[in-house]
Amino acid sequence: MGMIQTAIGGGEAGSADAVSVLTAGLEQEFGRGAGQALAEVFLAAEDTDFHWDARLSERFLGAYHSQDEEDFELDRVAIVGRLDGVWFTAIIIVDGEGQAHGMIARRAFRSEKAAREAWAHAR
Repeated sequence: MGMIQTAIGGGEAGSADAVSVLTAGLEQEFGRGAGQALAEVFLAAEDTDFHWDARLSERFLGAYHSQDEEDFELDRVAIVGRLDGVWFTAIIIVDGEGQAHGMIARRAFRSEKAAREAWAHAR
């Protein structure tokens, strides 16, 4: 399974085929019928990370003030990208080391132009 992690985490930013790479790796490991179903489970569990890794552009929005008392600072970052053939914008909570901690908003778009316009206006 190390091959799958490398293929998704590495390579060019905004890899639009992360889902197909994941599905292919899972099909190779667990058989043809299980690949798509397992990919959907992985996507649901790691939704924030998949979107963060698929970003093409990011824009700092400001500090994130959590209701929980945390000992470290988090920021809100607007991103735009393409995942599994779908353009999206999202607001991701990120720590100072660039690690995603959560997604507080996400929208899907039919075109790059529409996604980038929404990204430019994200608050």
